[in-house]
Amino acid sequence: MKKLIFGIVLCFAISAQAQSKKQLAAAIDSIVSKYAAPNEPGASVLVLKNNKIVFKKGYGLSNIVKQESIKPNTNFRLASVTKQFTAMSILLLEQKKKLSLDDPISKYFSLLPAYISKIRIKDLLTHSSGLIDYEDLMPISQKIQLHDTNCLQLMFLSDSLYFPAGSQYKYSNTGYAILALIVEQVSGKPFAQFLKENIFKTLHMKTTVAFEDGKSVVANRAYGNTFENGTWIQTDQSLTSAVLGDGGIYTNVLEYTKWIKALWSYKLISEAQQMRAWDKTKLDNGKVIDYGYGWHVEDFQNITHPFHDGSSIGFRNSVGLFPEQKLMVIVLTNRNEHDPIEEVHKIAALYLK
Repeated sequence: MKKLIFGIVLCFAISAQAQSKKQLAAAIDSIVSKYAAPNEPGASVLVLKNNKIVFKKGYGLSNIVKQESIKPNTNFRLASVTKQFTAMSILLLEQKKKLSLDDPISKYFSLLPAYISKIRIKDLLTHSSGLIDYEDLMPISQKIQLHDTNCLQLMFLSDSLYFPAGSQYKYSNTGYAILALIVEQVSGKPFAQFLKENIFKTLHMKTTVAFEDGKSVVANRAYGNTFENGTWIQTDQSLTSAVLGDGGIYTNVLEYTKWIKALWSYKLISEAQQMRAWDKTKLDNGKVIDYGYGWHVEDFQNITHPFHDGSSIGFRNSVGLFPEQKLMVIVLTNRNEHDPIEEVHKIAALYLK
């Protein structure tokens, strides 16, 4: 009799769990419904909870020309979500005592404009360098894509910072392009190769790549799109799309979970380093900013946690990470509109109840 009662209770529990899973899936479908039109670019969505993938789904088209559907293994350009990988590269070198975050960048480059020579690595990591955005210094006549080294060269066209390094926060793509160059200087390897050997290969992220046209290939690739004059057109690359340090990585939501699992299990760097990367930064003058090393920091539902958005021509992405709750929500889109942090928040709220 006891076995029979236990079996009945177990069946009810399994049934209730299945029903709850269906309800959550339906709720997520509703939250991201704007991406679900069958003939439009869309999104890839995944929820990781307690190291288990509890939801994964693709919506819309990865390639509007070939009419290919988005799947969980579709690789998207991460744009600024790349910055967490660039920051990790620096922290890996710090862990090996190859560099110090207090080092001035002049230590790694033989020739620099005097006005930027005292900027420290940690100033680049936390967007407190004061560097002029390289996008603002690009010549109007620019016809070919910039690379990371060109971003540093453009600093010779200016003679001042937005503010003294380490005193304020101003988001800087320039800083992360220079960080990629520092990785190259210290490791003696191209940045894309360093990422592959020290992160992607280590974590078995087999199709993740820092994309270089003519040198590498993006498997299962999503192409970016823009809505113009009532229709979607493919707008996948811009003059800044070849810069790797600030936004050049492609990955998919499945392989990204391997990255997150490695972060909150401290597989790549020490717990102290990782917690610092996810923490707010105190500047030299005592001011606290909402950015760590490659991660924004925000308060959501009374939880202080890291997150990051990414946007480039044709792509809008967002990831919310809740390390203490072992929850991650990621939304990658190949549409040049809307910040999906809104959807990330709504989905996260379903699992934070």
